[in-house]
Amino acid sequence: MKEIISHLYQDKSDGHWVIQSNEEHTAGVAERASRFANEFGMTSWGRLLGLLHDKGKESNAFQQHIRKESGYAPETKVTSDYHHAYVGGIIARKLYGKSFDNFLTNQIVSHHTGLHDSDELDQNLCKDIPGEIDACVDKIQLNHLTTKIAPNDFHHLARMLYSCLVDADFLDTEAFMDKESSALRKNKANLATLLPMLEKHLKDFKKDTKDTEVNRIRNQVQEQCSKMSEGPIGFYSLTVPTGGGKTLSSLLWAMKHAIHKRQKRIIIAIPYTSIIMQTAAILRSIFGEENVLEHHSNVDPEAIKDERLNEKMKLATENWDYPIIVTTNVQLFESMFSNKPSKCRKLHNIVNSIIILDEVQTLPVDYLQPIVDSLKTYNKLFYVSVLFTTASQPVLCGAIEGCNPKATFKGIDKVTEIIPQDFKLHDKLRRVKLEISNRGKTYDEVAAMLCKHPKVLCIVNTRKDAKELYERLPKEGITLHLSKMMCSAHISETIALIKAALEDDKNKIIRVVSTQLVEAGVDIDFPVVYRQEAGLDSILQAAGRCNREGKNSISTTYVFSLSKEHNLPKGYIQDANNARLNLEGVVDWFSPEAMTSYFKQLYCRRDTFDKKDIKHYLYNVKDLYFATAAKEFQLIEDTGKNVIVSWKNSMDLVQELLQNGPSYVLMKKLSKYTVNIYKNDFVALRNMGVISEKVEGIYVVEYKEQYDKHIGLRMDNNWANTSLII
Repeated sequence: MKEIISHLYQDKSDGHWVIQSNEEHTAGVAERASRFANEFGMTSWGRLLGLLHDKGKESNAFQQHIRKESGYAPETKVTSDYHHAYVGGIIARKLYGKSFDNFLTNQIVSHHTGLHDSDELDQNLCKDIPGEIDACVDKIQLNHLTTKIAPNDFHHLARMLYSCLVDADFLDTEAFMDKESSALRKNKANLATLLPMLEKHLKDFKKDTKDTEVNRIRNQVQEQCSKMSEGPIGFYSLTVPTGGGKTLSSLLWAMKHAIHKRQKRIIIAIPYTSIIMQTAAILRSIFGEENVLEHHSNVDPEAIKDERLNEKMKLATENWDYPIIVTTNVQLFESMFSNKPSKCRKLHNIVNSIIILDEVQTLPVDYLQPIVDSLKTYNKLFYVSVLFTTASQPVLCGAIEGCNPKATFKGIDKVTEIIPQDFKLHDKLRRVKLEISNRGKTYDEVAAMLCKHPKVLCIVNTRKDAKELYERLPKEGITLHLSKMMCSAHISETIALIKAALEDDKNKIIRVVSTQLVEAGVDIDFPVVYRQEAGLDSILQAAGRCNREGKNSISTTYVFSLSKEHNLPKGYIQDANNARLNLEGVVDWFSPEAMTSYFKQLYCRRDTFDKKDIKHYLYNVKDLYFATAAKEFQLIEDTGKNVIVSWKNSMDLVQELLQNGPSYVLMKKLSKYTVNIYKNDFVALRNMGVISEKVEGIYVVEYKEQYDKHIGLRMDNNWANTSLII
C-alpha cells in the first residue's frame, strides 16, 4: 500500500476522499504534545510520545481495517489483528529500556484504553511487530527535570505526560476531521483581559452599597487580597467569616496572582453543585457567559441559548482549555487519580494555573493524605498555586498523629494566610451566638421549638430526620423541606423560593427543614437557626446562615440533640461530633484557635487518612497501579442507585429516551431529575413495583404520586393504598 492512512473522511460537497497521512498526524501530535509538555520542562518527552503513539498504523492489517470500515475500500479484507497502540510501546521499550515503561511505554500502549497497571503492561507487549513496519527509529535525547522528584510525585508526572499525548491526539484528529469544532476552541479571553471586568464590578458594587461596618470589612479584605497577590507560587489560605465577601475577594487575589506569575487559568473547585451553580452565575454576570466554564454532572445543556457558545462550552469540558473553570472537588481530584483518557485530557491544562478550593473543610478525611500529596506535587512540579478558602479553616500544615501510629498525617510545610489574625475578623463580623443543649429531644419537641419562631431554619444530619421533622410542622405560611430525596432541579427551585420568600417582608412565616446541603456557601439569611449536633465546622457553617447580613445586632444558633433512638450515623458525623464534645475550656467557639483545636481532635481520632491505601498502588516508582488506584479513589462511594423521578417535564424526556435512545444532551437533561437512593431502598421500591428499567441501566419511578412535591421521593407506597379505597 502506497499511502499510510491515519484518518480520512468523504467530503459531503463532491464525494471525494480527504486523507490525513500517518506522517502528518504523528507530526501534528508530536508538535502539540511537546508544546504541552514544555509547560513543565519535558518537551522532548512529549515529542517522542507523539511520534511513536501511532507507529502501529503502518501495519497492513490496520490499513486494511481503516479502508474497509470507513467505506473508502469496503471490499478490503482484514487479514490479521489491526490494533496498533502496542507497536509504539514495544519500540519505546527497546529504545529506552523497561525502567521507562511508566513514562513512555504505558502512555503509548494505553492512549485509547487507559493507563495500565505495571503488572498488566507486559501482556500488551508480547506481540511481534509486523514485518512491514520500519521499527528502526532514531533515539531522541530526553531532557531531565532539575526539580527533585519524590516517590509520590512519579505517578502524577506519568499521568501528566499521558494527558499531553491524549489531548494532543484528540485535538489533531479533530482539526482534521471536524474543522468547525476545532475552530470553536480558538479565540478565548485571557485573565489579563478579564481582570478589568472584575475591578469594574467591585467598584460599581462599592458605589451602590451603603457605608456599613460589614461593607468596610469586605473592602478591607479585598485590599488585603490585592496586596498579597504578588507572593510566590505556593499555598495560601483565605479564612473569612461568613459575610466577609470571600467569593469575590478570593477571585481578585487569584486573578492578580495569576497575571503576576503568568499563570493561565483559575480553577474553582467546590464541594456542592448548589454552590457551584450560585458561584458560576455570579461569575457569568461579571465576565459574560462566554468566559466561565461550569463543569459538573447537573449542568443544564439548554442554559446557554446560543448554540455556537453551547457547543464551545461542551468542547471545553473535555480539556479545560478555558480562563475560568468552576467545577466539583470530585471532578478535580478524581481526574488527578484517573487512568482514563477522557478524564486525564484536562490535566496538562492545570499546569501553570491556580486552584481555589472553596469550603476546604469538606475535603474527605478518608482521602486527605493522597489529596494533599497531589496538591504538593502540582505545586512543586507543575507551578500551581493553591488557595484554601473557608470560614472554618482545617489544619493542613505539618504532621498530626492519629490514634493509630501508622495514621500520621503529613501536611503542607507552609500555608500563607492572606488575612492576618490582627484583623480580628471573627470579632468584627460576629453576628451570632451559640446555645448548645446536649439533652436528647424527640421529633415533636424539636418541632415545637421551631414553631416558636416565625422565620427559622433547621439543619439535620439525615434525610430521614429532615422528613420526620418537616411532617410535624404545621403547614402555615411558607414551610419547606430540603434534602437529597429531592432531585437537583427541585432543590434548586426550592432554594430560589426560599431566597425570594426571605426578601419579601410580606411573608410572616418561613420555616425550612434541611439536611446539610444548605450548610456551606448557600446565600440564605434567617434570624434564627437550629442545628442538630455535629462537628464544630458544620455548626459554624450552619451559623453562617443566621443573621448573615447583620440585620439584627446578635442572633442565636441553637445546637440540639435528638433522643437516643435517633442516634447520629456512624462514621464521620459521629467522629466529628465527638471531637467537638471533647474540646475543653473553649470560651469562643468562633475563634480560629477553637477551630484548630477541633480539627486536631478530629484528626487524632482517625485510624487512617488514606482509607483505600492509595500510596500502596502509586508511591512505588517501579510498580505503578494506575487502573487499580483509579478504581479505588472514589470520593463519593458508589453505594446507591440513580432513579429518574416525576418532576416538571421529566416524563416527557423519558418518552424521548424510549423513542430515540440515550444521547449526551438528553442524559444531561435527565440528570436534573434523578435521585440517588441506597441500594436496599432501591430493591424495596422495585419490589413494590414502582421502579422499572426503561433502558438498560436507566431506572424510572413509574408513578408521579411516588414523588411528593414537598419531600421528594417517598420510600413507602401509602398513596397507593389510599387511592384504592372506595
